[in-house]
Amino acid sequence: MVKQLKVGLIGVGGIARSHMAGWAESEHAEVVAGSDISEPFLQKWGKEFGISLLTTTPDDLWNDPNIDIIDICTPNNYHAPLAIAALKAGKHVICEKPLAPTPNDIQQMIAARDTSGKLLMTAQHFRFSGAAKAMKAELNTGVLGNIYHARSWMLRRAAAPTRPGFILKEHAVGGACIDIGVHILDLTLWFMGNPKPISVTGVTRTELAHQAGAFSIWGGAIPQEMDVEEFASAFVRFENGATLILEVSWLLHHDTPGEDMQMWLYGTQGGSHWPKCEILQTNYATRQFYNRTLQLRKDIHEPHAQECIEFAEAVATGGVSPVPAEQSLQVLTILQGVYHSQQTGREVLLT
Repeated sequence: MVKQLKVGLIGVGGIARSHMAGWAESEHAEVVAGSDISEPFLQKWGKEFGISLLTTTPDDLWNDPNIDIIDICTPNNYHAPLAIAALKAGKHVICEKPLAPTPNDIQQMIAARDTSGKLLMTAQHFRFSGAAKAMKAELNTGVLGNIYHARSWMLRRAAAPTRPGFILKEHAVGGACIDIGVHILDLTLWFMGNPKPISVTGVTRTELAHQAGAFSIWGGAIPQEMDVEEFASAFVRFENGATLILEVSWLLHHDTPGEDMQMWLYGTQGGSHWPKCEILQTNYATRQFYNRTLQLRKDIHEPHAQECIEFAEAVATGGVSPVPAEQSLQVLTILQGVYHSQQTGREVLLT
């Protein structure tokens, strides 16, 4: 099968491997080139996936007239300049989360997108599971009524990434707040219908990472040069009156090994739980409680792969971005507010 869209991938380590499966399964696109700062690693990747167009200079990809899509899988701090350059060169861009470290960066990316007329998407893979799509469809029916409060957390026990791209500010900008907070916050806002945030009170802390013997089940001893936060919590207010309590951590003394990701939504007609995909309602007239669980089909593709498949389809068919950059702007506005609130010790207004 001849695929009409050609993809150039920047940053071929880590999460890029999860993207490769999606491009391989896409009906519309295929990876034809790669770029990375490590020449040996790049050559190894190219050999593994049968890709010969390799360069340590990312400009070569967006300057190639045969490439249609740039897939950015670098550490956070490099997303915006790479994406903006690619959009200005007339390429569609899919970029790993967070879309950029700050709201201002995302606004510049949106401006470049609008000028180019190309698509820009954040790779928020949790949205692309069958369970998430089914839950979103159910919530869109208004089954919960007016959603006025949410509780969300993504908590890990001794499960911090240990690579420099995650734990050093010069590459990642922040720690758990921006790394995994972006996942659960994006999913929560999406389920809520993306209400406009107006204020945030937040805290970030590093309490365990530098204790003697601190380790991660994902990478052994935690490097002492780690200079980002391991924990964050926040209280968010929205323009429609709704509120959100958010908690994220890489290293919490939590009762679940590995990772615990949960979300509760509370509305005037019912509540819901994720990832159980439960809808909880009460009939006050009969004093009966009703709990039901959505029946889900097994995913055809892993979510990281599905996001690439759907982005390629949107480009090929003239569709819209599956994850609009404006929604990512909301997410980063809140997360930046958490950092500012920690610095000032006060509530931060976002409008």
